[in-house]
Amino acid sequence: MVSNAIYFFLSIFLLWFGADWIVESASKIAKKYKVSDLVVGLTIVAFGTSAPEFLVTATAAFKGLSDLSLSNVVGSNIFNLGFILGLMALIKPLPTTRALAFRDTPLLLATTALILGLAYFGNLGRGAGVLLISILLGYIIYLIVHSKRAAKAMSGIPQVEEEVCEIRVIDWVKLAAGFVGIALGGDFMVESASAIATHFGVSNWVIGMTIVAAGTSLPELVTCLAASLKGRNEMLLGNLIGSDFFNFAGVLGLTCILRPLEVSPEAMPGLTILVAMVALVLLFIRTGWKVSRTEGAILITLSLLRWVQDFMT
Repeated sequence: MVSNAIYFFLSIFLLWFGADWIVESASKIAKKYKVSDLVVGLTIVAFGTSAPEFLVTATAAFKGLSDLSLSNVVGSNIFNLGFILGLMALIKPLPTTRALAFRDTPLLLATTALILGLAYFGNLGRGAGVLLISILLGYIIYLIVHSKRAAKAMSGIPQVEEEVCEIRVIDWVKLAAGFVGIALGGDFMVESASAIATHFGVSNWVIGMTIVAAGTSLPELVTCLAASLKGRNEMLLGNLIGSDFFNFAGVLGLTCILRPLEVSPEAMPGLTILVAMVALVLLFIRTGWKVSRTEGAILITLSLLRWVQDFMT
């Protein structure tokens, strides 16, 4: 039991620093070769912060632990929208935008509801995976086209010359080490979490929805805390909504293509709660065009109550 706990905390360390190294080094490399910030954000940064979820989800799927695989994504999304978003709003109210209210959050709500509907059939197969990936690609293409139009409209405005980004050997080393770290961390987390669940007589679904979900969401938590301390709260809500959408459409979609997932009856309440959580966040976004401290406290309370409910059942 002690060794499993050690492996679990080691996996958190590997996932945390692995994701951080991927984002940091890959962003420098991309800027060096003049890849746009939009493409960097949608690919490298999105993959880097979601890499822990993907490695844990995919590893669990290939080991036949479908409950742990699906619950990690569902639990991570609830953790992001409940605890992390609520905590950030408590620190400082988060301003919202029309794009978040009328495009991004409704898309996340529709995608989450779609997965809930597909789950009623008892499995998420390759067809579901292709559908989710198609939604993600369509969204990315839309954002790229929209960004180019906005850039064209601003073409007559003088632009500040960007600083030249120098790449060092250590950046390539960090990139490789980051991928190795998340690969090992994902494997360690799945093995240790499954063993801990067995030891305490707790289901893999509950462990995935709580402890594993919190562990794989650490990169998002640390990134949001750093942004809040730097006074960049206006970016946090969009980042969390985008991360949740990428987790579902990208991480879950790709995992289903690689290895179809069986959906147990235990999964349905968690998916239903997530749909309700996204709908609540959408409501909060529209009230005063900000997520207030009171609304943040509500999100944290609901997140903690869900944890208690999971362990009590």
